[in-house]
Amino acid sequence: MTQNIILSILLITTMQTATIFDFNKKADISNWSMVDDVVMGGRSSGNFYLNSEGHGVFEGWVSLENNGGFSSVRYDFDKMSTKGFSKVVIKVKGDGKSYQFRVKSKSSDYYSYITSFETSKDRETIELKLSDMVPAFRGRNLELPKYDKESIEEVAFLIGNNKAQSFKLEIESIVLK
Repeated sequence: MTQNIILSILLITTMQTATIFDFNKKADISNWSMVDDVVMGGRSSGNFYLNSEGHGVFEGWVSLENNGGFSSVRYDFDKMSTKGFSKVVIKVKGDGKSYQFRVKSKSSDYYSYITSFETSKDRETIELKLSDMVPAFRGRNLELPKYDKESIEEVAFLIGNNKAQSFKLEIESIVLK
């Protein structure tokens, strides 16, 4: 019986999660904001909205004109502890393209920790290890340690695959695990 209790405790602690954002038809997306390459003269155009299913939809067009080439959507929130968590789990439906997932331990930091993920055209659950995320600024990796912080205040999705292309990423949820 003692082994069963220990096994139950281990199972519960390994299944702990903390929700960063759960999209639904009534979700408040007012703290989500678009940042496209227009901030540096580019011509990309992204949009973010809730669809009829209540999923967050990040879609638009990436243009390479005027040295452009990216579109992103960011979510700022109150500091959330990452202690005891090792992964970010995202539930998405993609378009077969590659995206970046980005976190900032402090929204005032000039750099983000990034990792890339590939999408299929199906709904899928993607697990991203925090310890694999590398610090980067304006497309360049920095000579700093990989993610080793104890909190986050911002998450973002970015597309910038060095080609002009349309994109569409549906997001269901973002969870720490």
